[in-house]
Amino acid sequence: MYKPTYELIKRLPKTDLHVHLDGSLRLQTILDLATEQKVKLPTEDKDKLWALINADNAKSLTDYLRAFDITLSVMQTEESLYRAAFELCEDAAAENVWYMEVRYSPMLHMKRGLPLTTIVEAVLAGLRDGKKQFGIRSGLIISALRHTDPKWSLRLAELAVAYKNRGVVGYDLAGAEDGFQARKFAAAFHLIRSNNVNCTAHAGEAFGPESIHQALHDCGAHRIGHGTRLREDGDLLNFIADHRIPIEVCLKSNVQTKAVNSIEEHPIEFYHEYGVRVTLNTDNRLITGTTITDEYMLWANHFNVGVSDVREIIVNGFKSAFQSYRWRQDILSRAIAEMDRVVAEETAKHMQETGDSDQTTTKRDRRGTSQKMEERRRATGEHPVIRHAVEA
Repeated sequence: MYKPTYELIKRLPKTDLHVHLDGSLRLQTILDLATEQKVKLPTEDKDKLWALINADNAKSLTDYLRAFDITLSVMQTEESLYRAAFELCEDAAAENVWYMEVRYSPMLHMKRGLPLTTIVEAVLAGLRDGKKQFGIRSGLIISALRHTDPKWSLRLAELAVAYKNRGVVGYDLAGAEDGFQARKFAAAFHLIRSNNVNCTAHAGEAFGPESIHQALHDCGAHRIGHGTRLREDGDLLNFIADHRIPIEVCLKSNVQTKAVNSIEEHPIEFYHEYGVRVTLNTDNRLITGTTITDEYMLWANHFNVGVSDVREIIVNGFKSAFQSYRWRQDILSRAIAEMDRVVAEETAKHMQETGDSDQTTTKRDRRGTSQKMEERRRATGEHPVIRHAVEA
């Protein structure tokens, strides 16, 4: 079977539905902004700064989140927010991301007195100009934070409602899970859903399936951020699979935050085989040290993944976007046509370079056993032989 290569995945159209603005700056941008704003960083040496930000040595989700103190220190002006959003568009477009949903919490950018509306509009301007310059489409998700007073979540929900149809496509609940129950923010989610705004929630990353249960049933989330520990509750797993609720998987960051001990232990393969609508995402391009192509390669290199599996996850991403049904139909049809073209080119190139005549991109057979048996019966006219246990 032809295995997906880095070049193939990079060329394929993709989505990134779970990417944090304040975790995805360029390292040089942090240094530039610190100089412009006269912000004192822990170090001005680029390599040493990277060592402080890089989450590979994080011991927990709480430890992982400390790096945001550095990035947020230089994201307190209109210009810095615009630049961060614009450059993120450029970086994502460089690996052929066609659609991206950028999330952040505006309340974290008020230290220099910027009003919430300016904070939102600065990022939206950067995303709009990013689309003009690089052709990438995007939407903005407003994030509330679990460790803050629930009144802030309501205020941010009102902000998301106000900017609906003006670039904001959803609402999110983020931050440390353990000790901060999602149900405390039910009022904000009620306001969001009452105004027909999409919503997601970080859940099942640093806390168990109860966190996912609250995100779904107390908050009404339409997608689940991470969902790593969903496998611990089979009934909830079936509910999510049956209702086609997307899971926003972020492989590398899940290892860094110790949601799993290694990529090999990640449940992504089980979820995918079981039929859960899995999407792949970066989480934080800088702090995690990843790209969306890297995330697909992590999956491909550690599991039994073929090109058809990659296509399926990419399709899941476009299907799960917080956009209108007709918009998703249009972009998905074009993405599928582009995938067909790229896969054909890369497969021919692979055959020419390696002499490998196996072009198969075998798709997993997801039919249930009863369906397979019935198809066999219709084809042969016979029921399969059932061997009964022989009594001793």
